Amino acid sequence: MSTYVSPWMSPELDAYRDSLRRFVETEIVPHEARFAKQQHVDRELWSKAGELGVLCADIPEEYGGAGGNFAHMAALFEELGAAGDTSFGVHVHIIVAHYLLNHGTEEQKRGYLPRLASGAMIGAIAMSEPSAGSDLQGVRTRAVHEGDGYVINGSKIFISNGYLADLVVVVAKTDAGGGARGISLLLVETRKVDGFRVGRILDKVGQKGQDTCELYFDNVRVPADAVLGGDEGKGFAQLMSELPYERTLVGIGAVSAIERALRLTLEYARERSAFGQKLIEMQNTRFKLAEVKTLAVVARTFIDRCIQQVIDGTLDTATASMAKWYLTDLQCKVVDECLQLFGGYGYMLEYPIARMYVDARVQPIYGGTNEIMKEIIARSL
Repeated sequence: MSTYVSPWMSPELDAYRDSLRRFVETEIVPHEARFAKQQHVDRELWSKAGELGVLCADIPEEYGGAGGNFAHMAALFEELGAAGDTSFGVHVHIIVAHYLLNHGTEEQKRGYLPRLASGAMIGAIAMSEPSAGSDLQGVRTRAVHEGDGYVINGSKIFISNGYLADLVVVVAKTDAGGGARGISLLLVETRKVDGFRVGRILDKVGQKGQDTCELYFDNVRVPADAVLGGDEGKGFAQLMSELPYERTLVGIGAVSAIERALRLTLEYARERSAFGQKLIEMQNTRFKLAEVKTLAVVARTFIDRCIQQVIDGTLDTATASMAKWYLTDLQCKVVDECLQLFGGYGYMLEYPIARMYVDARVQPIYGGTNEIMKEIIARSL
């Protein structure tokens, strides 16, 4: 729809994007309906992605990654968004890898990152609980130091990748009275511990192919070196430092969805006729699409700036929160406007725009609700 090229793109990234597009078109798109029915992707998809080198593209080669930068991950998420994928939980997986890269001990990095990069291990983050969502200081899961390790008790909910996860980063209280300083992140290898249980895969409004589960920890024993970074009480700071990365990924997904909704609606408006003329020839349709195109360009310009700042290491928490809030709200608005132009067909799940509508609704919720984003932004004023 335009000749615009993101300023962070390069010829090398163009070639890389081509390989990503082929991977998405052959390994994900044909299986989306089956993923949605079984409520999770195939484990083999992770292995294939690992072979292609896309799971940890911005992790250094010395730890098994591809040695790229955030632009490589941005290209992946744009291709997933362009195809309409909401099943492949690589966003959570790469965030787990960055917790390890930026906060793990050398032993933790060398032990886990190569396996995450290859797809031999699938990562998940266990933050939310039935009584604690965005308020991470309110978590009740406890990790008590006993002997030469820790005993974890508690439950988690809304955990992406929870069904297949081999490595779960668990947010737990190691000091019940320590407030934020009493929170630690513990690395739990799910196949190696007793007392860990995966609950039901939750039946969500949208994003049906993404496994989202309840997790239970009943006297789960882990060694002392399971604490991320090796020291207790640093979990809250570790979580906060990685949120800008996560929220930029959410923003990339939102912009990709906006651009896809516009593309699909333009195609429909050019083909569909009503009252003796194409929809695109009607003033209301043209004006609505003009508005959407403008919003898409504004959104693209903003997310490109954020992507470049992540690459440069200059993105601050407030700006990342702006991106997450504004772009996910805009995604919901744009998809709703586009769906309206499809008329009754827009309400049929066989049409991609209908699935985009239900898939979009969670975007303002996860990764920190948009109300929390506004609070973070307000604190920077």
